[in-house]
Amino acid sequence: MPIVPIEKLTDLSRQALEAAGAASEAARSTARFLVAAEAAGLSSHGVSRIPRYCAQLRNQRTVGDAQPRVIREKGGACLVDAGSGLAFPACELAVAEVLNRARKYGVAFAGVTNSNHFGVAAMHLHPIAEAGMVGLAFGNSPAAMPPWGGKTPIFGTNPIAAMFPRRNADPLAIDVSLSEVARGKIMIAAKEGKPIPLGWALDQEGNPTTDAAAALAGSMLPAGGLKGAMLALMVELMACALTGAAFGFEADSFFVDEGNRARIGQAFLAVDPDALAGREIYLERVETLIATMLREPGVRLPGERRYRLARQAEKNGITVPDSLYQQLTELAKS
Repeated sequence: MPIVPIEKLTDLSRQALEAAGAASEAARSTARFLVAAEAAGLSSHGVSRIPRYCAQLRNQRTVGDAQPRVIREKGGACLVDAGSGLAFPACELAVAEVLNRARKYGVAFAGVTNSNHFGVAAMHLHPIAEAGMVGLAFGNSPAAMPPWGGKTPIFGTNPIAAMFPRRNADPLAIDVSLSEVARGKIMIAAKEGKPIPLGWALDQEGNPTTDAAAALAGSMLPAGGLKGAMLALMVELMACALTGAAFGFEADSFFVDEGNRARIGQAFLAVDPDALAGREIYLERVETLIATMLREPGVRLPGERRYRLARQAEKNGITVPDSLYQQLTELAKS
């Protein structure tokens, strides 16, 4: 498998997206985020997504030349319309807006509507943490989980992320999706003909199953049972009811090339510590909590592994499977 420098992999990814019809800035933004996810060891949300993004661009599921713009605003809140384009430039605009507004108002919220798959939720929050603010992100996705007590998928796996800046250290990066397990693990089990553990999914009839193929035809189970289902509901409302975006059950799967335009939603929140107890008190409290956590051997801070892998990738490059690298090369030339 080739080991590819980050800059080269980013450029190759950008070329592939542009060849499929993405505008230059949208392709550049998307490539940067997906390669960053790959570098951080999050391959399920990395460059393996590019071939499907390209197919969806060609099929007009995704609008290649969409220009994200602020369409509504009031004080510390605003709404960004992604125009059914790639999500990343729209999310960058939303994050820039919450930063500017939080500096003025102390807290700010930006919603994104008519959007698409937005990758690793926490990665959008780096500019907020770098500015010394606390950031939160929410996003919905095509239906994969039923409401509690049901069997029909209505909610997406709906990630929630938060980033807390620290004093002279990497921010705490908390990033969770709300299904018991990533759908990709079930897809791999189905491909290999292996069973899955009970508690991961239901079949089409709403029965617990260990059959991966039946699980793919059925629905995912929420992490934490009822609590996870309620959190998934909360995300649908935060990311869609407030923004006018499509709910998970209204969007076709991201894992197919053809289908409707997803039109899903995202939301970002920034909080300036200076508007509350103050930056120094905030930092002291964070470090006190972390020091207490780390007294116990084996405790790992959230985001720690991602930062370590990203630094290694920056130095040594990223290992890419032969078939994927060949596919990206062909897409870039098409």
